[in-house]
Amino acid sequence: MSEASKTGNFITQIIDKDNETGKHGGKVLTRFPPEPNGYLHIGHAKSICLNFGIAQRYQGQCNLRFDDTNPEKESVEYIESIKRDVEWLGFNWADEPKYASDYFDQLFDFACELIKAGKAYVCELNAEQMREYRGTLKEPGKNSPYRDRTPEENMALFMEMRDGKYADGEKVLRAKIDMASPNINMRDPIIYRIRHVHHHQTGDKWCVYPMYDFTHCLSDALEGITHSICTLEFQDHRPLYDWTLETLNTFHPQQIEFARLNLNYTVTSKRKLKQLVDEGHVEAWDDPRMPTISGMRRRGFTPASIRNFCERIGVTKSDSIVDVGMLEHAIREDLDANANRAMAVLNPIKVTLTNYPEDKEEIFTLGNHPKNEEAGTREVPFSKELFIDAADFEEVAPRKWKRLSLNAAVRLRGGYVITCNEVIRDAEGNVVELLCTYDENTLGVNPEGYKPNGVIHWVSAKHAVDAKVRLYDRLFNDEAPDAKHEGKTFLDFINPESMAIAEHAKLEPSLAQAEPGVGFQFEREGYFCRDLKEEGMVFNRTVTLRDSWAKIEAKG
Repeated sequence: MSEASKTGNFITQIIDKDNETGKHGGKVLTRFPPEPNGYLHIGHAKSICLNFGIAQRYQGQCNLRFDDTNPEKESVEYIESIKRDVEWLGFNWADEPKYASDYFDQLFDFACELIKAGKAYVCELNAEQMREYRGTLKEPGKNSPYRDRTPEENMALFMEMRDGKYADGEKVLRAKIDMASPNINMRDPIIYRIRHVHHHQTGDKWCVYPMYDFTHCLSDALEGITHSICTLEFQDHRPLYDWTLETLNTFHPQQIEFARLNLNYTVTSKRKLKQLVDEGHVEAWDDPRMPTISGMRRRGFTPASIRNFCERIGVTKSDSIVDVGMLEHAIREDLDANANRAMAVLNPIKVTLTNYPEDKEEIFTLGNHPKNEEAGTREVPFSKELFIDAADFEEVAPRKWKRLSLNAAVRLRGGYVITCNEVIRDAEGNVVELLCTYDENTLGVNPEGYKPNGVIHWVSAKHAVDAKVRLYDRLFNDEAPDAKHEGKTFLDFINPESMAIAEHAKLEPSLAQAEPGVGFQFEREGYFCRDLKEEGMVFNRTVTLRDSWAKIEAKG
């Protein structure tokens, strides 16, 4: 059972009560029904963990069903990405993936049944007229002039719609419910519209397509879904869900709504995420700065960290904003426990040990994980010329400086204590090399009299692996980029420092064998993984060792 399925919530309380009363004979069948019009994001991860987790909890099953009723915006690419994401998160769906389009014949028959019962009619109002007739939240709508057509006339027109006689938008089929309903969703909603477009599953068989609300409830019914779990935005649609199933006298799943996941510093609208991709603000849907599951996977997030995050935020009935720091904490916690350690110098400065023999090399054995002996060890070569990070040297040491400075000593991680004796600069005054001496008696010990300023990481220059390291940060620098800001859009809050690149990083040689996507802690730098797409030695920063944003905000 996954982490997300272990704890109870108000949904499991409903299911427990159903099971106690014998409803559905103790059967639990859920579904995850994404529209294949984009890549899944962190909000979908919560729904995946909830639906699949509940099925696991009750030894039931969960269907993966694509609600593919809008072929203009859908693609096989999105379908395949969704399958990968669900599997990567650690879940398996029952049987083969299902499609709403599998039921198009039955849905068409259901629509005909409503027409024959006088519960649906063909309407010719255009979009502007439809809005006018619909009314407002304070004023009731008014009946369409086409509302009183006979069932025979409506059937004839609907068949002509199906046969391609009319252009897109020329006619629609509407349910006949109540134009005075206080719930706008019940004011004769459209249930079929004309679209002369190729469908990725059914080809050119259809030129009329059912609307989402009509399709969703009937797909649930046809599959025998016991508990139709969805986000709060569908709460106002539940009366239509119930009306459709009751009017057609079908199996009636119970729709249960929960609060969607809202993260600060994040945008999860698929339309806006697509805009980021289409306009080139990010590389692609799987850009590691994106809140998509594929982006987080490429950045180095683990399935366990996302499942644990979804479990911790819980399932509630009221909307709230979750601090993205909770997600970052979840991945830090997982990688701290499971990621091997390695040394990487992102902004290298050359160090020459002037008293180290020219032809000498040593191999130091370092542990892969300080808290886990079972993680084993690795061999790290040492030689006369090294690289350390530019951030680890100051010629004149600031107060409480714990790294290398002129005429001061520092310990190399797993190695010797060295002392900086001379600084070499280029014509522009930049430090390009440090001349240091090492003490051969300090390997693993601190002889009396030594007070090294701290411990820094390093890489043997002779053995270093060249790499490009991308330092990712949050994509947006505003806590609520998606909120209404006068004269601005969410694009105005893109963080210009969301990606920096260390073009000439130097890695210890063990990292040459790093598998793409596998996390490492680069000691004192953060958590990184080798990129899943680019060839060569390209690494992405998953997350820093600590939440640097909290410190920045505190100072502000």
